[in-house]
Amino acid sequence: MDMNVFIVEDDSSILGLLRERFESWSLRVSAPRDFEHIMDDFLNEKPHLVIMDIQLPKFDGFHWCREIRGVSKVPILFLSSRDHPMDMVMAMNMGADDYIQKPFHLDVLLAKVQAILRRTYTYGEEAADVIEWKGALLLLNRGFIRKDGEEVELTKNEFFILATLVKAKNEIISRQELIRRLWEDEQFVNDNTLTANMTRLRQKLVILGLEEAIVTRKGLGYMAVT
Repeated sequence: MDMNVFIVEDDSSILGLLRERFESWSLRVSAPRDFEHIMDDFLNEKPHLVIMDIQLPKFDGFHWCREIRGVSKVPILFLSSRDHPMDMVMAMNMGADDYIQKPFHLDVLLAKVQAILRRTYTYGEEAADVIEWKGALLLLNRGFIRKDGEEVELTKNEFFILATLVKAKNEIISRQELIRRLWEDEQFVNDNTLTANMTRLRQKLVILGLEEAIVTRKGLGYMAVT
């Protein structure tokens, strides 16, 4: 698996040092394009691990940790010159996996990163538990869809159908294929049940202004427009 480490660090010399060392160990390194739209880059990159400084332009690392934890369980490692115990307590309470103080030993940091990656992805799980779609977020670990601060809860069948269509990326999925996949996932449905689930799903998408986002191709099936 190609592991992607997302480094949120405004010191270019530290970022360059980490990039060089990590890439020498076959880790891919990504970073935000700017410090006002970190979540956009996080969602695009779908990293396997985040390294986060606390003192950042615009918003601090605690803010971005909260934002990431709202949509993902990806491991977060804080890297900061702040050494007050409360900073460490706050970081861990927000869901951080580790906290390393600057100055740090590069080999120790690399060892911690590799240990977290091994522990988290032993069974090859995907890092991302969120899908971005038409300005909305599908929270795979919670069964919710969120857009513009509004959250809508879907049933397991509704969420499975929506996620299947969104992952197909503008491809048509036939009714028979949806039923087959639901059966394989042990969601026992027939044609009438699929119709009922699609109707309820579309009604819920209206709340988020996404009523036109799933289209029916007569005689072919359904498609989620991206």
